[in-house]
Amino acid sequence: MTTATDLTQLTGDYTIDPSHSRIGFVARHAMVTRVRGSFNAFDGSIHVDGTDPGRSTAKVVIKAESIDTRNADRDGHLRSSDFLALEQYPEITFVSTSAAQLDDTTFQLTGDLTIKDVTRSVTIDFDFEGVAQDPFGNTRVGFEGSVVISRKDYGITWNAALETGGVLVSDKITLEFEISAIKNA
Repeated sequence: MTTATDLTQLTGDYTIDPSHSRIGFVARHAMVTRVRGSFNAFDGSIHVDGTDPGRSTAKVVIKAESIDTRNADRDGHLRSSDFLALEQYPEITFVSTSAAQLDDTTFQLTGDLTIKDVTRSVTIDFDFEGVAQDPFGNTRVGFEGSVVISRKDYGITWNAALETGGVLVSDKITLEFEISAIKNA
């Protein structure tokens, strides 16, 4: 377990490593199961202030076209104007506005999430997964977190009613973040 004192060693700027990170989502489908997907193209930066975690920041830019649910037809529909309208809105962004340390290994990041040109404040609790030197001499940190959003809040309202009641796609979407970031030299 990392203590607050250990965090001072983490102070610095980091670049998110997309090849070792995942930004994903989960939605209910047909009221009976979950569909998981991810965004395969994104970049981001993190500034960790180990002395004053409240001064830490993060920014992530996701390419909407990189959405992947392992089904080409569904991915095409999600890219359309019914959902992400990527022709008009090619990027999804998150820019932090505040940070807080909740305990030795849990941090809370609040920021502006923008989807389809609609910006809403979201708060994400992140677990600090640790720090390590990789075989190439890079210092890596890991964080994992999630947040539930309403897709309707972002103007994503398409749906289909089911004969048995309910709808095809849930309004509530869980966004998942599994982040590995490399400390800049």
